[in-house]
Amino acid sequence: MDRIYLGSHPVKRTLATAGLSALLSVSVLTACSPGSNATADNEFGDNAAGAVSIVGFAVPKAAHDAVQAAWEKTADGQGVRFESSYGASGDQSRAVAEGKKADYVHFSLEGDVTRLVKAGLVDEDWNSGPTRGIISSSVVVLVVRDGNPKNIRGWDDIVEPGVGIVTANPGSSGAARWNILAAWAHAIEGGGGDTAGEAFLTRFFENAVTLAGSGREATTAFQNGVGDVLVSYENEAIFARQSGEAFDYLIPDTTLRIDNPAAVTKGANPAAAEYHEFILSEEGQRIFASKGFRPVIDVKAVDVEGANDSQNPFPTDANIVTIADLGGWSEINTRFFATKDKDGADGLITRIQNASGKGTT
Repeated sequence: MDRIYLGSHPVKRTLATAGLSALLSVSVLTACSPGSNATADNEFGDNAAGAVSIVGFAVPKAAHDAVQAAWEKTADGQGVRFESSYGASGDQSRAVAEGKKADYVHFSLEGDVTRLVKAGLVDEDWNSGPTRGIISSSVVVLVVRDGNPKNIRGWDDIVEPGVGIVTANPGSSGAARWNILAAWAHAIEGGGGDTAGEAFLTRFFENAVTLAGSGREATTAFQNGVGDVLVSYENEAIFARQSGEAFDYLIPDTTLRIDNPAAVTKGANPAAAEYHEFILSEEGQRIFASKGFRPVIDVKAVDVEGANDSQNPFPTDANIVTIADLGGWSEINTRFFATKDKDGADGLITRIQNASGKGTT
């Protein structure tokens, strides 16, 4: 019997309630997808007028490259060229809002799309479809060195003295917000509320040795020998292993479901909407799954190289918390991620981070 991956995602066992914040370095990575011409200095080339320009966060580049190669073999995709730019989600969203060319955007956070709605660049009903605008999904995992020399088994182990944490910077990277929200969900699940969450994240930031500009940059730092544990996406861990890294990874007992949105911009090349439909087809989602992303629709299973169990790559036995459980992005951003220069007062996690000396002020 065929195995089926359910796009509706695993159901968590318990609910939690929320928070998180902002950090330091910023960096943008540009990339050229199959069949397109190279770009320079994060700008699309002169021949980009007839191409589909994709602007996204760094993590799904390999998946997009593979989907584009498959779509270019179809009738709709024949002759379509792509120009792509990948980097930290928040930076990429702000760049598009400020005029960077984009027919199709794929970001880490919902807010990075709604910024473009407010700028008049994306339709207000961008998330009205069956997947509510989500095209890729994952969960937060802990990535450790081969053989797990620090014997890390869960969240509590990574805040012990002498453990170096590598994660991304929530000031520029959506990946970082997912990561630290997962840590917060763990910290408060015993009923300790903000007191327990603040105590845990204080220790978390004390142990942070790298706060990278994007989720992909955090992975690269860990690959280069920095730190003892990488807090990251499940798909990033799988991709690193597909690329030959001898890392181990574990899904902690409590983790967070990651939902990444995408949208076609107003006035986009019509091929962008067709590309979006292909990504959400069973073939497109199977390709995303092959790169470590959890499907957002029901698809027949695909063996995933690099997963802990290639034939059951996306286990559902953890307590998987959702953003809705934590109050939704509007509440989370106001309560936990606000900064004085933006909203008049620091959010809870911004304050914790700034107190650590690794914040935004």
